[in-house]
Amino acid sequence: MFDIIVVGGGHAGCEASLASARLGHKTLLVTSNIKNIADMPCNPSIGGPAKGILVREIDALGGEMGINTDKSHIQLKMLNTKKGPAVWALRAQADKITYPKEMLKTLKNKENLEILEAIVDDLLVKDKKVYGIKLESGEEILSKIVILTTGTYLKADILVGSERHPGGPHGEKEAKNLSDNLRKLGLSIQRLKTGTPQRIEKSSIDYSVLEREDGDNVLRTFSFDTKPLYKVENQEPCYLTYTNEVTHQIIKDNLNKSSMYGGYVHGVGPRYCPSIEDKVVRFADKERHQLFLEPESLYYDDIYLQGFSTSMPHDIQEKMVHSLKGLEHAVIKKYAYAIEYDAIDPLEMKASLENKIIENLFTAGQINGTSGYEEAAAQGLMAGINASLKLRNKEPLILKRDEAYLGVLIDDLVTKGTKEPYRMLTSRAEYRLLLRHDNADLRLREYGHEVGLIDDIRYNNFLKKKENIQALLNDLKVKKITTKEKNIIEKLNTSPLLDGITLYDLLKRPEINMQMLKNLDLIDDSYSEEVLEQVEINIKYEGYIKKALKEADKLKQMEDVKIPEDLDYKMVPNLASEARQKLDKVKPITLGQASRISGVNPSDIAILSVYLKRYKHE
Repeated sequence: MFDIIVVGGGHAGCEASLASARLGHKTLLVTSNIKNIADMPCNPSIGGPAKGILVREIDALGGEMGINTDKSHIQLKMLNTKKGPAVWALRAQADKITYPKEMLKTLKNKENLEILEAIVDDLLVKDKKVYGIKLESGEEILSKIVILTTGTYLKADILVGSERHPGGPHGEKEAKNLSDNLRKLGLSIQRLKTGTPQRIEKSSIDYSVLEREDGDNVLRTFSFDTKPLYKVENQEPCYLTYTNEVTHQIIKDNLNKSSMYGGYVHGVGPRYCPSIEDKVVRFADKERHQLFLEPESLYYDDIYLQGFSTSMPHDIQEKMVHSLKGLEHAVIKKYAYAIEYDAIDPLEMKASLENKIIENLFTAGQINGTSGYEEAAAQGLMAGINASLKLRNKEPLILKRDEAYLGVLIDDLVTKGTKEPYRMLTSRAEYRLLLRHDNADLRLREYGHEVGLIDDIRYNNFLKKKENIQALLNDLKVKKITTKEKNIIEKLNTSPLLDGITLYDLLKRPEINMQMLKNLDLIDDSYSEEVLEQVEINIKYEGYIKKALKEADKLKQMEDVKIPEDLDYKMVPNLASEARQKLDKVKPITLGQASRISGVNPSDIAILSVYLKRYKHE
């Protein structure tokens, strides 16, 4: 008998099982192939816009993805540095051999955690409450809670041109019965599609005609608790090429041979990560599309052709690849393909990621309709945390939209649902200036410590950082540069000072930065770079941050109005029929969540608000 069984060994499953075991629960991780634990069947990267901030949030809460990426990357780069800090995002080229190897080592060394290689066929359910799993062999294993993190394996089909055959990524065996059995239990199942591009033999590429993209020459980490384990000069480069007129014509001439345009695809693909043929059709006015050539590992020679996902037949893929600059003689080691798979309707989940229909059943990752390693890992961590909290009879941890991208991700899923693979984007977050790369620990580490995933050593280091931030802010507000200090003023090369100015106010000037003050010995040398960065951002963007906090406070007022779980919306007079129907399906837990449901209008929220005030006093 286990406390928690996690089904699936992808990024969601790894985070869920580690969280469960670290919180003291006897945990079983069931995976179809132990060699595929923490596998990266698609792109060889972790992070990027919005996703990189998700990884930082995972780390702040006590998850593993950031730590594991720091052990295994072969290039690290901060994106969008020419823009404001709201969109800065760290991105790593991860080694596809080292990353899963290190994660498996972590899993195997964890107390309370067992790993079983098997395929799950069904859930054991009685009175709408799960109590274990049934394996393909017929064996039954009991548990108090089950977390499904099945990725793209539910009734998976591989598609290339007109050909379709059952199979998961890498041609692995699919889970052919589980989604049908979930449907029998009352869950709504939808069909989704994703895809992957070609892998090219490294030595067959002409790099002399390509644009080189190197990693940063500054040491960085995803985790707040690890030191850099690499040398900046040893990072692997990426390269940039583009599609062209010839590429586009090949695609247009053969559209009917594509799985999607030939009518062979039944699932809905990701809007924000489309296949190359979809890009050519949808953006017909574009003369070219950017493609990145990314190394997959130090241990083999495959180069990932980022942005060239397709389901064209192999012979057409050859022509497409050879039309690209620098790839005229490229050798394709692995052809692109599309994959279809089953997923549940995320509107049937609570904000805790527990299913509304089957008690003690949690789901995380692509089974919930998302796309991407980072989105999966983030959900896996939250499912593990909330499953543990439920076993302890505690309230679930539900992050708000102004607290974390993780809060935005889950709220979007359970409030709006999705009919296509959901990808985390900065544009989805209303308060992205508050949800930055640099402050993820300040936003979430308290929660991580409270639930038990951040130990006292890491927490005390965090408290020391907070103290240093406040101490530096206080110093900057007190210390002044007067008009007499002409030597310093000249070196700062800023506009004249009338009666002197505090360093705090001086830093508000766009031409002044923290490094300049440090170089002039105006700041204590003991402060870490992350403390200096945090303080500088808070000062320079003070007005914008205050405005965002004010907007978030308005949201908080609505989020503080709880809606009883058993509220009968038929009893709320004057609600529009569509609003009543949508509210009954989603069952929002707060007035704020209700306001974000598609089809629920401000007038419906006003009516519901009045009703809830009366309901509270009855």
